Order: sequence, then C-alpha cells, then structure tokens
Amino acid sequence: MNGFKEDMARIQQLIGTSFTATGALVAMADGGVMSPQKLRRTLEQTAGNFEAATLELRRLCERNMPPTGELAHKPVVPRRDVTGTVELIDGNWLHIRLNTLLPSVAFQVPVWLSDTIRRLLDEYESGGRSLPYYTHALMVIDEHSDIDGRRVFDQDNKGFKTVSNALKGRVFPDDDQYTLGVALISSRSSENVCHITLLDSADASDFFAVKDGEYGL
Repeated sequence: MNGFKEDMARIQQLIGTSFTATGALVAMADGGVMSPQKLRRTLEQTAGNFEAATLELRRLCERNMPPTGELAHKPVVPRRDVTGTVELIDGNWLHIRLNTLLPSVAFQVPVWLSDTIRRLLDEYESGGRSLPYYTHALMVIDEHSDIDGRRVFDQDNKGFKTVSNALKGRVFPDDDQYTLGVALISSRSSENVCHITLLDSADASDFFAVKDGEYGL
C-alpha cells in the first residue's frame, strides 16, 4: 500500500511541477518581455516538461492499474481518438494517423512521439491483428497543415527520425538507406494532422498514383 501512496503523491507532484513551468509564459502574456530566441526555448522546455511528465504518468498509472477481471462488470470509459489511429489499407499498407504534427527537434528528442506510436501499434495488435513486416520499406510522412498551424517548416528540423526509430525492428528490420526509403511531403489543410504510411518499396508507384484518390491519404 505504501508503494501506491508514493505513486499517487508522485502523480500529484508531476502535475504541480508541469503547471508551474507555465509561469514564464503567463508572465509574458501579461506584458513581460522575452526575446524570440528565449521564447522559442521556453516553449520547447515547457512542452518537454509536460511530455516527460505524461510519460511518467503513463507508467505510474499502468503500474497501479487493477487487473481486467476486477473491472469486468463496470462500465468502460469510451475510447477517444485523441492521439491517432492505425489501420491496414488493402491488406498491404500500414497507415498511422497522428492527430498532431511532427514536433521540432531543435532542442530535444520527442520521446513522447515514439512512446505514442508504440502504444498505437500495441493497441492495434491487441485486437488479434498482425502488423505487416517489410524487408524493403518505404515510409511516407504526409503532414496536413496550414500556415497558422505550423511553425517548423524545414523538413530536417522535424522529428521524422523518431518515427522510423519507433518502427524499426517491428515493421521493418533497420532504417539504413538500403532497407528504408523516406518521403517527406506536405499538404495544405486546416486539419493539422500527420499521416504515416508504410509499404513495400516495390509499391511506391502504386501508392503515389492513388495517394489523393480512393484511399484518401
């Protein structure tokens, strides 16, 4: 029981610390002055604090989650697609939709992104479905965003490497240049979402031929 109490206290501490981290931003909004460089770093650090706290919160909640049998006769919280979805298109192409854009990697590696992708794949497999495995894969990342919803426009500043690292060994063997091809494309849209499609590299021409057609990617 002591472990449970300590974990609950830690959850409360994480939430309080994360909230305190927003103080500098609130002060600036109330008339404070901050250089663009410092504002960028402060925003990155604030997001990083919340992301790290979220990952630890996930671990703490999972460690203290009652066994499924104890909840068998209780209502289950409805699932909300606030993070993303995974589906298999035409039995061959793995499509992952993230309900957010790729984060900036200017200051830190987005650990939350790899954790989120892992959890989405775990959830997909938990339904008795198998993930495809590509010996030679093509990963197409298509961000749908508008100018107002995007601040990181340079492709090399986006966290696409985190995506391939999260999928390596699970959907394809390695992310070297002879095993994985990467295509980063963007579409103007008000959605602000990220579509990640994995396919056999031999299907590349077919994929791009139908990308904006019947599959609606």
